[in-house]
Amino acid sequence: MPLAYVLNPLDRRANDRPDARWLAELKQRKDARLVRIAGDATLIAEGRLVTAMDALPDLTVLLGLDQHGAPWFACKAEPAEGFRDLRSLALEEALPPEELGILAQARSLIQWHERRNFCSNCAARLELADAGYRRHCPSCGMDHFPRTDPVVIMVVRHGGNILLGRQKAWKPGMYSALAGFVEPGETIEDAARREIFEEAGVKVGAVRYVTSQPWPFLSNLMIGLVGEALSSEITLDENELEEARWFPPEEARMMMERTHPDGLYAANPYAIAHELVRVALDG
Repeated sequence: MPLAYVLNPLDRRANDRPDARWLAELKQRKDARLVRIAGDATLIAEGRLVTAMDALPDLTVLLGLDQHGAPWFACKAEPAEGFRDLRSLALEEALPPEELGILAQARSLIQWHERRNFCSNCAARLELADAGYRRHCPSCGMDHFPRTDPVVIMVVRHGGNILLGRQKAWKPGMYSALAGFVEPGETIEDAARREIFEEAGVKVGAVRYVTSQPWPFLSNLMIGLVGEALSSEITLDENELEEARWFPPEEARMMMERTHPDGLYAANPYAIAHELVRVALDG
C-alpha cells in the first residue's frame, strides 16, 4: 500500500489563480469537477469519488487542472448519507491514490477557510482571493495565506532495536513513531532530537531524512526521519505518552505484519510511521 495523500496529479496553476476572468471561465466549463468536504469526510457513491459539478457554494476553491485540462474545485458541504471519512478511505484503499492526494489538498484548504473568516490584525471580515489561496482584509490591507504546519516524526535505532511509543487515546496494542511540531527558529534535525528527548528522555545523534507525507488532519506536513540514539535509557513524559520501549527487529517485524503473539502492531500501512519502521529495520 502506498503512503496515503502523497500523489496529487493536479496542476495547481499558481500563476493564473489571481486572474478573476480565467477563474470565472473555469467555473463555467462542462468538464469542471467539484469535491465536497464535510469535516474529515467526502462524498462517495458506488466506490467512486462524486465530483459532478452543480451550483457552487460561497466557499469554493480551485484545486487545479487534471491531465485532461479539466478544472477541479472543492467546496464546503454538509455531512449527509454517502459521506466517508478520509482515514477510512485510505485504510481500505477505497479510492485511487491520486484521488486521495486531491482530497488531502481539498480538505486542508476548506478547513483553513472555515477558521479564517476574520482578520487577525484588525478583526474585519476577510474576502476570498486568488481562487481560494489568499484571504484579503479590505480594512487594513493584510493578506492571509493557507498554512501548513511541519511535524517531525522519527524512528530511533540503538543496537539494532527501534524506539516506539503509544498514547493513551490509541487503540490497545498500537505503537508508532514519536512525533512533534517544529518550533520557530528550529531545524528539522534539532526538532526531532528535542521531541525524542522531551517525550522519552533519549538523546539522539545522527538524523537522516527518509520521506514526507501531507497529513490533512489539520493540514500538517509529516517529515519522516530515522535517527541514531546515543543512549538507550528511557525517561518517559507521561503527559505525552503512555509508554515507550525498545523493540528488537524480530518483534517489530511481527508488529508490522500484525502477527505479534501479544496483539501488538505498528501504525497503519498508509501512514508515514509504518514506512519509517520498515526503513529503520532495513538499515
